[in-house]
Amino acid sequence: MTANRLPGHSRRLAPHGYCGLAIMLLAEALLFAGNRTVGVWFTPIMWTAYILFIDALVHRLKGASLLVDNRSEFFIIALVSIASWWLFELYNSPRFWESDLELWWHYHNLLPNPYLRRFGYDWAFATIFPALFETAELFEATLFRRTSGPPIRISRRASYAMIVLGAAAAIIPLAVISEWLVPAVWLSYAFLLDPINALMGLPSITGDLSRGRSRRLVSLLASGALCGVLWEFWNYWAISKWTYTVPYLGNVKLFEMPVLGFLGFPPFAVECWAIYLLQRAPWTERRY
Repeated sequence: MTANRLPGHSRRLAPHGYCGLAIMLLAEALLFAGNRTVGVWFTPIMWTAYILFIDALVHRLKGASLLVDNRSEFFIIALVSIASWWLFELYNSPRFWESDLELWWHYHNLLPNPYLRRFGYDWAFATIFPALFETAELFEATLFRRTSGPPIRISRRASYAMIVLGAAAAIIPLAVISEWLVPAVWLSYAFLLDPINALMGLPSITGDLSRGRSRRLVSLLASGALCGVLWEFWNYWAISKWTYTVPYLGNVKLFEMPVLGFLGFPPFAVECWAIYLLQRAPWTERRY
């Protein structure tokens, strides 16, 4: 993924891991004790703490992690995360410059001060990519450490077809405003960008599969699934939160999320990784 790989591993959990765990436990306790400040800022607090804890676990297992060995890269991931989620907000509010239309998810109990509200948005959005990538690192170092599969060759023609399909899925929901089309967004950028990354010589799921390497794909999918459950679990109890309006099985929910919505989280992790690599490519010679 993104952390340097060093031989061996640390036997002890780094201090920031204990700090993250303590923050999570304290925030939960304060939330259920009725602390409104924690309730309003609960999502970014919990995800910041989660990242601290998971990063320390990754460091313990692999001997290297973003927050210990590559903080500048972590900062870049966070910035790309903010910018990318504002893109996804455009899909949810495609006419936000004219009205308050929100197609799928709706925010509640936000701070009235626009500057604090924007800070809250950006803080929460900054945790999305780091949480997904750190969790995928953890899965890659543990459950899926030996995962592999037969090579799956993807021709250039198939790659171009995936790019066209992904581009259509990314553009149509902006051109045709319909809540039925929003799910296409959680697949579009994976199909659009991963083949482009492969054609540019960047790491890609397409390239991995052609070499019989499925560990990264499985780790990202599992990361999306786990983080998706945690997003919805922590969101359910928060004061400042989001809810959903969907046109199919919208009343069959786990927490605030309609159950079918959880199917979007695994591919979402893959497309976040593809988005990050492509945005990072112009500024680095590094191969991930």
